[in-house]
Amino acid sequence: MWRVVDIAGDGRHLSLQRQHLVVSLGGDELGRVPLADIQSVIVHGHGATFTVDLAVALAREGVPLVLADSAHRPVALSLPVDGHFEHALRLRAQADASPARRDRIWRDIVMAKITAQAEALDITGQRGGRALAKFSRAVEPGDPGNVEGRAARAYWQRLFGPAFRRDRERGDVNGALNYGYTVLRAACARAIVASGLSAALGVHHRGRLNAMQLADDLMEPYRPLVDIVVWQNREAWADGLPSEGKAALVAITNRPINGPDGVTPLHRALGATALSLANLFLGSRKDLWLPPTLALPAEPPGDDHESETADPPQAVRRRRAVAHRGDLRVPGDVADRDV
Repeated sequence: MWRVVDIAGDGRHLSLQRQHLVVSLGGDELGRVPLADIQSVIVHGHGATFTVDLAVALAREGVPLVLADSAHRPVALSLPVDGHFEHALRLRAQADASPARRDRIWRDIVMAKITAQAEALDITGQRGGRALAKFSRAVEPGDPGNVEGRAARAYWQRLFGPAFRRDRERGDVNGALNYGYTVLRAACARAIVASGLSAALGVHHRGRLNAMQLADDLMEPYRPLVDIVVWQNREAWADGLPSEGKAALVAITNRPINGPDGVTPLHRALGATALSLANLFLGSRKDLWLPPTLALPAEPPGDDHESETADPPQAVRRRRAVAHRGDLRVPGDVADRDV
């Protein structure tokens, strides 16, 4: 099981020792995590510092280093320059994808997202799931009618009530959504790099200042997984996201989901989506693989197999199963403390 290391405490120092990420405060070690067990690192504690050696080692392992603001929104991200032996070939194919192909891919993503949102309403016991699902039938290549936006407005009001507004600046459950999406975005970016693509070249998101365009594209159908967890804890997290809330959202990356070859952890499903996109760009595949359902599978996921999408080649290895403890920040005696 992979871990997301969340650095929330002030003044923490991150360094590298014998292929471990070490968290210290005032020269005293608070804990350490093997690099091979880390899915991503999220830093939003004031005054936190890290060494260049650690940043280089994380990049070599394909581990995203995310810097987030006080509202849990990512503002900077460190990724490896290349993460696949065919990186140049795949990057060229990605850049050369025709507008018509990108539009068809975006249509499929939006349709899958709306279907997942409808399923989220059903899972949380809200009305309107069937009606929302009908929006997906109206999506055209490129979504020129902005069906995605119209479906989103209906979705949020049905999920959290008519008074709810999705606002990234607010700290209520919006802050929890921000954090969950940050975790999901980092996991998606890692999968993209491991598949030989660039996170900066999007299918639909094309903002000049957004270096995570493709991650923002591919994570769309997976967002309702975050929404469900936030909805389940909406009252407890109304005044802010506690450490146990972060643990619950971090755990989503290891959540079992129905993948292309059976039940698999979410981070591997993201890898399957990214790899299918790479093969689509290369012409060896005709469609994008997206999760067919959000429902929890009956059988546990297997995470002891290696795959092309799991890591860059220099970091491919079997992941040690690490027990879920505390807030998933660091193991051992500091697992339940703010680091």
